[in-house]
Amino acid sequence: MLWQCPKLLVSQQFILHLKNSMKKVVILFLLVLTTKGHSQFAKNMFSKDPIINLENWQKQRIYFGYYLGFNSFDFKFDYKTPVQQDIQVKKTTGFNVGVVADLRLQEYINLRFEPGLYYTKRDLYFPGISNKETDYLREVNSTYIHFPLLLKFSALRTGNIRPYLVGGMSTTLNLSSNAKSQDDNFEQKFRVKQWTAAYELGLGIDIFTEYFIFSPSVRGMFGITDELIRDKTPDSPWTGNIDSMKSRAILINFTFH
Repeated sequence: MLWQCPKLLVSQQFILHLKNSMKKVVILFLLVLTTKGHSQFAKNMFSKDPIINLENWQKQRIYFGYYLGFNSFDFKFDYKTPVQQDIQVKKTTGFNVGVVADLRLQEYINLRFEPGLYYTKRDLYFPGISNKETDYLREVNSTYIHFPLLLKFSALRTGNIRPYLVGGMSTTLNLSSNAKSQDDNFEQKFRVKQWTAAYELGLGIDIFTEYFIFSPSVRGMFGITDELIRDKTPDSPWTGNIDSMKSRAILINFTFH
């Protein structure tokens, strides 16, 4: 197994570098957006008679875009029997990147497909097992290919601002699931299923600039399928008492059309 260590190290360093680079890009863009031409931007957006930008853009039958963003994933545990202490989840901030295809169904309703790559990390702390870190701690690194199909319900456009609600279903492929591994927690290997499903609800706002539409949004993602693969031993101290384990997440995306 030693030959795999350098590859794993390079992969983790690359993901960390990509995550930091994306944060810098998003922060830099927001700074430019809020500082460059601030007075002109405010005049176009919030004056009594603003200049209407991209007036006919959203009348197109179909249009495309891309998004960058951040996420915070959690796990929701249900137990077979009551427990004194829950499994603790330490969350981190991950990143999202993907594309958007938007199909106009009617004036206020659009169908959106937003496939993307999501990376996140969660640390699980299992109480009452032992004082050894290799026993009570499980690091869950997840690289997801995310496939959400959503309905977007837009409000009436006011000047260059148009708020909206969004909701729908998603399915996710976990590239780091360890689902095919024959080892389990007794060999320090935490396993989850490759495919999961969820429903998503959120809100956002379309801001029409002179050259593009900028759409910040926030969504909640709520898993509906149990994604835990149990250990081979039925009374395993890690998985034996878990009835279900489902992902939950907050997704913050900055979309550009």
